[in-house]
Amino acid sequence: MVTPGLPHQNNIQQIGYKLLSMLNFQGEKVEKVAKTLISACLWNDSVENKSRAYDVSPQTVRNYVEKQGMEVIEKLLERARKISLEILKGVKEIDLSIDWTTKTWYGKPVKGSSEKGNSWNYATTKYKGKVLLLAFIPQVNGMTKDDIVKVLVEQVMAMGFKIRLITLDAGFYTVDVLNFISQFKYIVAVPVGDVKVYEEFDGDYTTNSKRHRRDEQVKFRLLVYSKEEVRRKSLVYFARATNLDLSKREVLDLYNKVRGPIETSYRNIKAFLPFTSSTKFVFRTLIFVLALVLYSLYTIFNGRPKIILQI
Repeated sequence: MVTPGLPHQNNIQQIGYKLLSMLNFQGEKVEKVAKTLISACLWNDSVENKSRAYDVSPQTVRNYVEKQGMEVIEKLLERARKISLEILKGVKEIDLSIDWTTKTWYGKPVKGSSEKGNSWNYATTKYKGKVLLLAFIPQVNGMTKDDIVKVLVEQVMAMGFKIRLITLDAGFYTVDVLNFISQFKYIVAVPVGDVKVYEEFDGDYTTNSKRHRRDEQVKFRLLVYSKEEVRRKSLVYFARATNLDLSKREVLDLYNKVRGPIETSYRNIKAFLPFTSSTKFVFRTLIFVLALVLYSLYTIFNGRPKIILQI
């Protein structure tokens, strides 16, 4: 069994066993349905293809998910958060990374989802080499970026944690998000095209959004730095917004340290994400959550003795 992009395959069986116990479907074919979904994740295969290996029709799998999916998702996330809490027992302050993952789906759009039907948002923290899932929310119609960040932060704070630092990628760079996270220490990636600063820079900057009044604009410290693009041998500029009173290098190093694990998870979550012909929002949300939890479990159980289970 090979999962793309991930080393140390010895523990995949143990992870599959753990995940199987976390899926809470009800019905006569629950085990076959659960194994179909998990096997599709582990093999990065289609749900429809894997269903045949367990003598269950693809339509039966879809029916189980479409009828029970939202409840299963909530319970799966609850179990994942409990595991994170067990590992973080005694920890009061955390550095929080918020990210979103998109997946291009072919065919009909996903009903009930965001405009493109492909955005899932989550918050993680890294502790002793483990990427721990703390919060999750899909983007649905009418939901803004600051709505997403607020919900994720509220979920994390409800777990009893004090947020020491928040890091976000450029997809969350909006005036409303900046206004909200200004109550915390933060570092946010900024699209250079938005600030239009194409030189090394460290100084004050004020947003100039046409959607907001002057008194709603946000002032922050802007850091711009360059990296040489190897092939074209030209400088490429990157920008960060922050309210930290540290040296430029310390801010950039801290951002990379906190963001690194979630950036890696972005690639590896997709390595666990199965394919499906279903266009149902609940179905696609469930398999993404499975991939997300599976990756988190991989970082938790990696290095421990495996439990043999033929998924």
